[in-house]
Amino acid sequence: MSENIEKIKCLIIGSGPAGYAAAIYAARADLKPVIYTGLEPGGQLTTTTEVDNYPGYPEGVDGTMMMEDFKKQAERFDTDVRYGMVTKVDFSDKVGGIHKVIVDGAKEIEAQTVIISTGATAKYLGLPSEERLKGGGVSACATCDGFFYKGQDVIVVGGGDTAAEEATYLAKLCKKVTLLVRRGEMRASKAMQHRVNTTENLEVMYFTELDEVLGDQVVEGVRVVNNQTGEKQEIEVTGVFIAIGHKPNTDLFKGILDMDESGYLITKGKSTKTKLPGIFAAGDVQDKEYRQAITAAGSGCMAALDAERYLAALE
Repeated sequence: MSENIEKIKCLIIGSGPAGYAAAIYAARADLKPVIYTGLEPGGQLTTTTEVDNYPGYPEGVDGTMMMEDFKKQAERFDTDVRYGMVTKVDFSDKVGGIHKVIVDGAKEIEAQTVIISTGATAKYLGLPSEERLKGGGVSACATCDGFFYKGQDVIVVGGGDTAAEEATYLAKLCKKVTLLVRRGEMRASKAMQHRVNTTENLEVMYFTELDEVLGDQVVEGVRVVNNQTGEKQEIEVTGVFIAIGHKPNTDLFKGILDMDESGYLITKGKSTKTKLPGIFAAGDVQDKEYRQAITAAGSGCMAALDAERYLAALE
């Protein structure tokens, strides 16, 4: 394996908006970036049917098609897009050091800079009906998809700040929002609970869990169960929003890079710099606050600029 080590200036791990935006900027700076897509080329957006809030698409765009546009633009500037998964990393802690990466357990790469844009994965309940109707009324992002349910009835699942925020956001658009909380109280902050409790068209059902999402091609309703009594009931809704959190895709970097308690990579100040020189993090892998395609793309741009400046300083 060591006889065929590939040496590159800029390696990008992950291919969502952050990864492709980083690739566009890095390629235009003549860093000749190589991007490995990972198991989900295009990232979370490929699970979204319609993206309506990204500038430049006045009629909206299918999430998969949007990521294909990003990919084509990156390739236009000679980004080397490869299908594969980084399985091991050995990062240097020295300025100007070489970072070693193994792809698919076999191929070895030595990179001067690495941009990590592996994103985060929304947590779901694991119901077969939930999986089947993703993109057909089941979503994990109210700010992404809420507009499509204007004037309709929807369900939100969760009891934390994210669920409270998504529910109150949807309440501004929807006719009625029902929030399912599996415990007898919410985990959300008191301020967020107050917002929930003072929103007129928002009903909270405590000790209640989602039992089944109903519908063939699109969501037509849900069946819920009271986890104290076992009583089940059906509720007619057209949208189901799962708001039980996200998991950053950072297992590969545990013990190597600094993370917060949830596993998100920690970057320095307003930059994309990690604690190791030449290693940068962009997009949802380090952003648990906004988690939008446009903010991910913006941080991808930042990471490429940070990488370019890092390399320039070595000359």
